[in-house]
Amino acid sequence: MLEKTTLFDIEELQDALVATTLDEVYDCLKEKGYNPVNQIVGYLISGDPSYVTNYKGARDKILSVERGKILEAIVRDYLEKE
Repeated sequence: MLEKTTLFDIEELQDALVATTLDEVYDCLKEKGYNPVNQIVGYLISGDPSYVTNYKGARDKILSVERGKILEAIVRDYLEKE
């Protein structure tokens, strides 16, 4: 029986989902011989999912997260390391 209330930080959970998604997409792009950073940046700037391979469902994975949320998580992570 649980006696404690657990608080969830939605922003933290969302960032973890973005990080996991980016890691998986990065690995798929790398396995297929692409430059993962260039391909992901191309997708984020243009919104064109063809920058991401279909290999292992990578395109569907990245499309499952809003581009704005991906950018938000990346910027937050970068700025919080300062």
